[in-house]
Amino acid sequence: METPDKRLRIHRGDITRLDIDAIVNAANETLLGGGGVDGAIHRAAGPELLAYCRTLGGCPTGEARMTPGFHLPARYILHTVGPIWQGGGHDEAHLLAGCYRACLALAESRGLRHLAFPAISCGIYGYPWEAAATIAIATCREGLERNPTLEHVLLVAFSDEMADLYHRLLKE
Repeated sequence: METPDKRLRIHRGDITRLDIDAIVNAANETLLGGGGVDGAIHRAAGPELLAYCRTLGGCPTGEARMTPGFHLPARYILHTVGPIWQGGGHDEAHLLAGCYRACLALAESRGLRHLAFPAISCGIYGYPWEAAATIAIATCREGLERNPTLEHVLLVAFSDEMADLYHRLLKE
């Protein structure tokens, strides 16, 4: 669904099925797969993704790495490692914004036009949804302002509740 921003959109569904330039993976620091969206992306992309990720040497929290999409409809996967929520006093907001900025910068440097983000750190990493969604929206808006060649960014919601939250925050 398109928002008043026009280039920032909300999508309720499975990020692994999106046929776009790149999807973002909310990975762990090893990049070797895990649960949630990370596990789903690794399963859908196939064993080639794991083999490729083994060559990358991991990824620190707040940064991003790029791989081919392999068996996904998306051409690329941007892997980023979100912070584990520890109550908010351990630089979590800065690190989470860094995830979005790093992916947006990669997209810009590679000339990507369409990018989809999951709700980074909102699963097992325990980040409060409203705080994380606020950071996601603000950081994506900033990235879209800086990069006119990025045609649209999707915020992919894994539940109706997350989709509703994104919609509410975009209207504010």
